[in-house]
Amino acid sequence: MADRILCFGELLLRLGAPGRELLLQSPRLDVQVGGAEANVAVSLARFGHHAAMAGTLTDNALGQAALGELRRHGVDTSRMQATPGRMGLYFLATGAGLRPSEVLYDRAGSAFAIAPADGYDWPALLAGTAWLHLSGVTPALGPATARAANEAVQAATAAGIQVSFDGNFRPKLWAAWDGDPATILRPLLANASIAFADHRDIDVVLGPAGDGDDATPHAQRFAAAAARAFAAFPRLQRIACTVRRQDSVDHHALGALMATRTGELVQVEDRAIPGIVDRIGGGDAFAAGVLHGLIQHWSDDDSLRFGHAAACLKHAVPGDFNLVGSDDVMALVEGGRLDVKR
Repeated sequence: MADRILCFGELLLRLGAPGRELLLQSPRLDVQVGGAEANVAVSLARFGHHAAMAGTLTDNALGQAALGELRRHGVDTSRMQATPGRMGLYFLATGAGLRPSEVLYDRAGSAFAIAPADGYDWPALLAGTAWLHLSGVTPALGPATARAANEAVQAATAAGIQVSFDGNFRPKLWAAWDGDPATILRPLLANASIAFADHRDIDVVLGPAGDGDDATPHAQRFAAAAARAFAAFPRLQRIACTVRRQDSVDHHALGALMATRTGELVQVEDRAIPGIVDRIGGGDAFAAGVLHGLIQHWSDDDSLRFGHAAACLKHAVPGDFNLVGSDDVMALVEGGRLDVKR
């Protein structure tokens, strides 16, 4: 039971322009399955954990294909429910050079977005689970999913299940229904034992601190924001985030930070990531890697290093899912060579 984790969120289809084209520059789209919470579930399953997905999706060929993709990577889909309706979509135009990537959401009215919150039997769904993972994407979709996320967290807390919450603030989704992210996200963060969030995510919930600007070092702003969050939310034990520097769409450098309730600040120095293949899902790969370490009772430093390496490797894997195994991640942590494996 100690390694059983349930991820709650929407399973999506990603429709991407081929290569580096703009959307519909040519009349083709490449299809991938993804979604923030599903990405975490796939990574954890590939790391050897019992990872399950809960949520609602359309009861048609699209939904069945998406479920099949999760099962192919070892995720338990028995807690997913299918109803009539449409599949949530997002469209991706991958950037190049100085042109950034762009995401267009088409999720309004999806089977997940309109599923009634009282349609989830959380005591049954959480049975035998040690961790619940969810993100700020789910409550951003509308009132029904916001209520469902809150009820999931409340049920998990009542059952003594640890909650992992990824801020994943999506302004476009919140603006679509004029939601109040500070009010809705606060109880989710309050009941989490670990949050994947930077100072901006914390400012969304607690309001801007006004004690730093763009010239303030990121680690300093993060530590100050984490201290505010720990003071506001007694259940919260750890906050972790990545730190990204972008020279171009294809060349980034990625570091990582973790703050603990005891006042420790753990850091992983920047690692250059040249020749990026696909950065979508990098934050989810990071969350899964850190959770992998914590579930196995590794130190905070080792857990953060593993999560950081998992995120770095995700940039070399096409699609939303990070398909590398724990041995591949550990090889990078230990400074593995880049020779062809034979």
